[in-house]
Amino acid sequence: MAVAWPRPPIHGQGGALAAWSGIQEYGVKFMGNAKLTRREREKLDHRREVLAGALQLFSEHGFHNVSMQQVAEKSNFSIGSLYNYFKNKEDIYRTLLDELANTFHEAVAEALAEGHDEVEKLRRYVRTMGRVFGENLVFIRLYHRETAGVSANPKAGFDDTIRVRHAEFLQVLSGIMADGMESGAFRRIAEPYLLAVALDGIVSAMMLASLEDPENMTIPEDPNVPLNILFQGLLVS
Repeated sequence: MAVAWPRPPIHGQGGALAAWSGIQEYGVKFMGNAKLTRREREKLDHRREVLAGALQLFSEHGFHNVSMQQVAEKSNFSIGSLYNYFKNKEDIYRTLLDELANTFHEAVAEALAEGHDEVEKLRRYVRTMGRVFGENLVFIRLYHRETAGVSANPKAGFDDTIRVRHAEFLQVLSGIMADGMESGAFRRIAEPYLLAVALDGIVSAMMLASLEDPENMTIPEDPNVPLNILFQGLLVS
């Protein structure tokens, strides 16, 4: 069975641009709701072009094998103009990582806010994680490759801001678990925070496994499949 979560092409500028769709939306939000001037729109477009070009180069050659000169040439900028947007390639990579984290954060926060009950909120969480993962697979592959072996910590390479964001998200997920217990939808088989960590770990592990071994690990369309690991478990009652 094929992986249900969408996978953009890995090679070519089209793949980089497809992977950048969610971050483009974030870029507009980042500028605020005020109407952008033509100069601001042009600057934002140029920034997107640099990031998309850098993402393609990093994906094809590896982060450490790409120079700022290559990024400038790929984006049709002079090297001097490129430095008006980013101070070095580490700054470009960090921007890719930060804005992808923002894309995940905003999409998941919206999904958790819109469900009409606790079970539906968790279903929306699983679906949204899969969707954003598939839409940004180009950079996720790059990040996984560049950080492989750095640490046993699954969040190796994340800065303190991203760690805090992830911790806040777990608190929101924990609150949904607690609400479900209070409403009588969930049994108190463990503390809400532990259940939040467990669900986040199950979904993250499935995504990582599909990244490492796509031939043997597929992710089901039905969000109840990972959820039922918690909802039903292994034991026959």
